[in-house]
Amino acid sequence: MTEQASTTPRAGRREWWGLAVIALACVLYVMDLTVLHLAVPAISADLQPSSTQMLWIIDIYGFMIAGSLITMGSLGDRIGRRRLLLIGAAAFGVTSVLAAFSTSPEMLIVTRALLGVSGATLAPSTLSLIRSMFHDPRQRTTAIGIWITSFSAGAAIGPVLGGVVLEYFWWGAVFLLNVPVMVALLVLGPRLLPEYRDPDAGRADLPSAALSLSAMLGLVYGLKRAAQDGMTTAAVVTALAGVALAIVFIRRQRRLVDPLIDLSLFRIPAFSAALATYGIGIFVIFGGFLFIPQYLQLVLGMTPLEAGLWTLPWALSFVVGSNVTPVLARRIDPTWLMGGGLVLAALGFGLLLGIEPGSGLPLIVLGSVAFSLGMSPVFTLTNDLIMASAPPERAGAAAGVSETAAEVGGALGIAVLGSIGVAVYRRDVDDALPGSLSSEQGEAARGTLGGAVEVAEGLPSAAGEALVAAAEAAFTTGVHLGALIAAVASLALAAFVLTRGRAGLLNEEPQPVDELVACGDDGRS
Repeated sequence: MTEQASTTPRAGRREWWGLAVIALACVLYVMDLTVLHLAVPAISADLQPSSTQMLWIIDIYGFMIAGSLITMGSLGDRIGRRRLLLIGAAAFGVTSVLAAFSTSPEMLIVTRALLGVSGATLAPSTLSLIRSMFHDPRQRTTAIGIWITSFSAGAAIGPVLGGVVLEYFWWGAVFLLNVPVMVALLVLGPRLLPEYRDPDAGRADLPSAALSLSAMLGLVYGLKRAAQDGMTTAAVVTALAGVALAIVFIRRQRRLVDPLIDLSLFRIPAFSAALATYGIGIFVIFGGFLFIPQYLQLVLGMTPLEAGLWTLPWALSFVVGSNVTPVLARRIDPTWLMGGGLVLAALGFGLLLGIEPGSGLPLIVLGSVAFSLGMSPVFTLTNDLIMASAPPERAGAAAGVSETAAEVGGALGIAVLGSIGVAVYRRDVDDALPGSLSSEQGEAARGTLGGAVEVAEGLPSAAGEALVAAAEAAFTTGVHLGALIAAVASLALAAFVLTRGRAGLLNEEPQPVDELVACGDDGRS
């Protein structure tokens, strides 16, 4: 053990209890991304939103999170990371109550948007607090593994818990699940979480915040619309507008004395390499997750609850992998651990190439477990390296950039692989359409597998069965192609990780922890 490691302060019981509190908040942060999907029928019957309004009700939360992460990460460095977390928790609790008792689609859209803004404080604040609370490298890696686990747990719990709540209560009750946890965070946070802020941070630049929000909203909205509707003119123009605003944002940061994001972070080799690995890894994993739930329901004929239960193995695999990674990283070089994990993920994606229409559940479960276990070291160790390589006073900004990379990577994965899958499906199913279909029926059958099944119900038995068989085969081909792309991307990322690791860019020692402004429990410096 080096002299520096032996003198590094170790976290005690208070820090670990504090980690438990912020991990629980992160569980809810992810749950709110998925829990509402099960409530869509009830919301439609009660509030009667238009199809466009329903899309905004579902998507606006994620859009506002993506657009606000950079701003919130930098704001935490300026006003205090604990303070921002508690402000966000209070806002999250209040807006959850307002969302639960929404009386119109417009009110629900607005409250979901406010939930997104307040939710954007949680991920960067909690990750940067981990950087401040756990100075010992081994303890920090373990803490980040638990932090990653909280996101996996939220993804797994959301659909199941939402289904249970909706079985006995009205749709607004899914939002009220947030309130007790946020109250607990407000009570326990000041007792268990330290306060840290950058003593030399300048004032936040509001035009930069507006540019960041607009750029991310345009980019993520355009990518998601491309995944849903194909490469339409509106989707492409919106995404390009987001890219243009991002360029303006970056140029503005270069001119400011106190930029919202210190671009010198990207000149730290370990930070840039880890960030690129993290973003591409998210791109790959979202590609794997994109088609499997649809395949379970539309091809294998499962109910939403059954499909949700069969997704638990990969969520639990992430939980196991994220918690085992810190232990393995003490015995295996992190570069080789990430590279080997990516090879395992590629093998998992490769198993999906063996599924056939109407079958393949064992391969889906085994493959999803393999790529979940393989990817978990990548996510844990890259976040650890991102936080360790950034200056401690910039931890909030670094966490915001990290989560933004995840949002963009996920949106790109959905858009690119989703568009490819849709294009393959439309091409293959078009050849099997009966000539007797109307133009509306033909377009419905080409649009989705669900549409093809609905059209087939109105056809004679033989023709309907042939259409369903052709549509399932076309969809399965799309799954195969998406899995193949994900497997190749995993192998390419493994090569990148091993190359950069051999160059010493993915295993640098963490920077020394400088003194920050540390505030007591009363909040005074």
